[in-house]
Amino acid sequence: MATIVENLNGRRLIRVSTDDIISLVREYQSINCNTNSYEETRKELDKKNIYLPEDFD
Repeated sequence: MATIVENLNGRRLIRVSTDDIISLVREYQSINCNTNSYEETRKELDKKNIYLPEDFD
């Protein structure tokens, strides 16, 4: 689960869990396997909404 962390400058950071990273990589790989170029992969990823669950401390 992604955790939002406030820093001293007021900018929000997101701490991402290992499971979140693996999920993102799987999503990328599933799209990338069906495309032939970087540009095509980028277009497909731009069409897709990818969400991370967040947890507020």
